[in-house]
Amino acid sequence: MKPMLPTLKSDAPLNSNWIFEIKYDGFRAILEWNHNVMHLWSRNEKDLLPQFPEIEAYLTCINERVKDFFPLILDGELVVLENPGHANFGELQIRGRMKSKDRIKEFARRRPCKLLVFDLLEINGLSIRNHPLVERKKKLKNIIDKIEVPTNPTNASPALIQQISSEKDFKKVWNRVKSFDGEGVVAKTIDSKWEEGKRTETWIKLKNWKKVSCFIIGLDSSNGYYHVGVYKGKIVYPLGLFLFSLDADKKQVLNKVIKENSYANNNGLLKIHPSICIDIHYLEWFEEKLREPHFHAFRFDLSPEECTYDQFLLDEAHIPDISITHPDKPLWEKDAITKLDFVRYMRKISSFMLPFLHNRTLTVIRFPHGIFGEPFYQKNCPEYAPDFIQTHVKDGIDYIVCNDLKSLMWLANQLSIEFHIPFQTILDPYVSEIVFDLDPPSRKEFHLAIKASQMMKKIFDQLELISFIKTSGNKGLQVYIPLPERKFTWDETRLFTEFIANYLITEKPDLFTIERLKKNRKGRLYVDFVQHAEGKTIIAPYSMRGHEDALVATPLFWNEVNEHLHPEQFTMQTVLHRINKLPCPFENFFSAKENQPFEPILNFLKRSK
Repeated sequence: MKPMLPTLKSDAPLNSNWIFEIKYDGFRAILEWNHNVMHLWSRNEKDLLPQFPEIEAYLTCINERVKDFFPLILDGELVVLENPGHANFGELQIRGRMKSKDRIKEFARRRPCKLLVFDLLEINGLSIRNHPLVERKKKLKNIIDKIEVPTNPTNASPALIQQISSEKDFKKVWNRVKSFDGEGVVAKTIDSKWEEGKRTETWIKLKNWKKVSCFIIGLDSSNGYYHVGVYKGKIVYPLGLFLFSLDADKKQVLNKVIKENSYANNNGLLKIHPSICIDIHYLEWFEEKLREPHFHAFRFDLSPEECTYDQFLLDEAHIPDISITHPDKPLWEKDAITKLDFVRYMRKISSFMLPFLHNRTLTVIRFPHGIFGEPFYQKNCPEYAPDFIQTHVKDGIDYIVCNDLKSLMWLANQLSIEFHIPFQTILDPYVSEIVFDLDPPSRKEFHLAIKASQMMKKIFDQLELISFIKTSGNKGLQVYIPLPERKFTWDETRLFTEFIANYLITEKPDLFTIERLKKNRKGRLYVDFVQHAEGKTIIAPYSMRGHEDALVATPLFWNEVNEHLHPEQFTMQTVLHRINKLPCPFENFFSAKENQPFEPILNFLKRSK
């Protein structure tokens, strides 16, 4: 079955007859499902289930919940979901090219794909393709509710089938796409029919294009493709090729200019020196090439020297409405990290970091001269902060509350390197999570933090508590237990933290201590349960640290906590690699809150006091 396809447009229709949904970058897939017979058809009518066995296993698992709707046909997108608005197409392509069954199984286990459905074509064997979209959506919602899977894509749920919801408000959807750096938006008329194999005007797509200003460096006369590049220092750095969106008249003139000014002909590739500047729109920078590049405009106002690799990287980060100043400023000597590198890192990890900053008073440590100068703590929002920065007054301090990407990127441009947050939100006085800070004397004794965290994990598993762990970004580890919101007080959680700390020092008094004075610790790891208190803070997940090694406070999987673990493994580059290749170890942190059996444990401790 060939899918119905949207038409690419540059402007959104804004009348009331349209609805909008996020477009995810994946493989279009149509699910044909009838009891234990199932197929997931690609656009080329190839069954994708053998390549993605995790989808088949999940379908089989929920078969009983769905059987009342069989035979069933659903339209959707198969994705590697990176965040609620962005899918990792590069990783999906790697999965799609795999041949080894063992490797496919390993990747399916480590980072399972999701089928995001958005349309219903057949239910109980009856085709509803000719029914209005709004009616198909309503029936689809009934199925989604019946099988109890998310109606908005999320990695917080283990469900491998989820729904892409629709909105009447285009701006709301578009802002989510921009924030999550998603592929774009699909607009659909509410009365549209599903037309097999047709590219239709009742469905349109709007791409969240990125822009690069570059120059032409060649023309392949055999296929008409133009080669483009930018300056990286004094060297011409090739970005790839483009062909589309240049009209016939402009193409004819451009080809004539290139042929007249070429300095070499390598098997039909006419090379020219940098002189013709243009803007190209593209979808993403993938495997050192522009993906889906389209000509946008000639830039007669630019010189080739202004088309630089650094400016390309800054534009590629897609930072909304924030002007980044002095991007070439050096911040760390090790790994030669510049402000541009740091800002790009903050943009890339924003969707993972922002949920932990949400509705929390923020203390930052700013490094206006990188690690080469004196840092300072900033709690009060400065007077020069822009109007969009949210604040919250507590104890006479006007704290910044960083609830959105724009605020985060403004802080990054201010060279706020470290982000420290309290253990509660601004919404109420209750504790949001318990955190144990495991602080060895130095990195040489990091094995003590590993030992302590493994002992704690064993206790928490026995108590059926869901726990998470991250590096401190320096020399220790931090163990988290998320709690139900608006339920537990500081005095109550102190009973638990003190109990766990005393257990550790009773079991291993030669390894662990609760002694606050460093001179009295005698080489033992400090179990800092006192730090978990009202008004105290801890480094936020994914925040960088302002020391010479430029390490990151990195969420870990529990199976990584072993003798091979060391904090120096987690630099800016390795963390960026992790979020590209692996799911976030903290992705279920907030959904775990309501499933914590903390109250009966607390009641036991109260009775034993």
